[in-house]
Amino acid sequence: MTTLKILALAAGTAFLSSGNIQENLAAKSNTDDHLPVQKATLIPLTSTVKDNKIQVALLLDTSNSMDGLIDQAKSRLWNIVNTLTTLKYNGKAPQIEIALYEYGNDGIRDENYIRQVTPLTQDLDLVSEKLFALRTNGGSEYCGAVIRDAAANLNWDSNEKSMKLIYIAGNEAFDQGKINYKEVVLKAKGKNIYTNTIFCGSREEGIQTFWQNGASLGGGKYFNIDSDRKVMYIETPYDKRISECNARLNDTYIYYGNHGSEYRLKQITQDKNAEMQSASNLVERTVAKSKKNAYKNDHWDLVDKAEKDAGFIANVKESELPAELKGKSKEEIQKTIAAKSAARDTIQKEIEELSKKRQGYIDSEMKKRGTEDSDDLGKAIESSIVELAKKNGYSL
Repeated sequence: MTTLKILALAAGTAFLSSGNIQENLAAKSNTDDHLPVQKATLIPLTSTVKDNKIQVALLLDTSNSMDGLIDQAKSRLWNIVNTLTTLKYNGKAPQIEIALYEYGNDGIRDENYIRQVTPLTQDLDLVSEKLFALRTNGGSEYCGAVIRDAAANLNWDSNEKSMKLIYIAGNEAFDQGKINYKEVVLKAKGKNIYTNTIFCGSREEGIQTFWQNGASLGGGKYFNIDSDRKVMYIETPYDKRISECNARLNDTYIYYGNHGSEYRLKQITQDKNAEMQSASNLVERTVAKSKKNAYKNDHWDLVDKAEKDAGFIANVKESELPAELKGKSKEEIQKTIAAKSAARDTIQKEIEELSKKRQGYIDSEMKKRGTEDSDDLGKAIESSIVELAKKNGYSL
């Protein structure tokens, strides 16, 4: 058979096949016309996006030799909070929560000598109150046990973009006790909870006693500090004005509820505690109080509560109100709260501007002095938070 005939036969076969295909398609189309049409149902996607949090658990050794460590924690609490509030994720400031543990204290009625002092909370006055109430006492320091308790029992956020950090500070061997620290920190890391270790002593001793290993396995940073060293403060030309803002800021709070007046008193007490450490520490606390993502008091303050729950004022009982609001109409109460809220916003913005200038002054002075004034608990936590935050997609 010639090539020409083969091509002709192939073309004919293709033509016949195409005709059959068209007939089959037509037949199928006619059949489909009699079938019920099933319309696609669009299922709305439920948004599960949550606000990010930065959660920090401070685990402090309160055995006999740790008075200096506790003093540094008191002096640096608000500095740590202010560092956290500078961080943003996709341009948004995350919510800040702090927890406090103590361990290694014979006065604690627990077989591992550990105690959760506060849960993860935005009630920073509570954290400050409990921190200032800590007392040292002789004991055995079981790092593995306290890390296990913090990782398992604190209310860690489920959002994978939230930062969850443990900072443990002490001066005894990291491997003491029955709980294997290696298993504990690895398990915590598996839940995106990163363990950072701060050894109170020489760097080499901390390495030899497994503090560095704990941080390495836990995905965190290892530091050593001199816990007996007094925290160095740099006075600035802006400190006095920021402190003056604090008194005006306090005046914008309106307590409510059965225990509102007690919380109001706690706020003032923690101002005094901060000032007892130093004038600069009170300034740091005032700056922290100006940050809405960190310092929230909707559990006792009507201004914060009204911002969180717009319908609360309409339903609040007169018995829950302070004396100055009793007998007033809901409209009058709303106006009072709106005025206090506006005043607070103005003061907070003023503090923010002053604090930027203050920090610029401090940074300039620190460059002149070098890093010799950075060897304390607060500076160790501050530097590691910034580094870990950048690795997790946060920005300053």
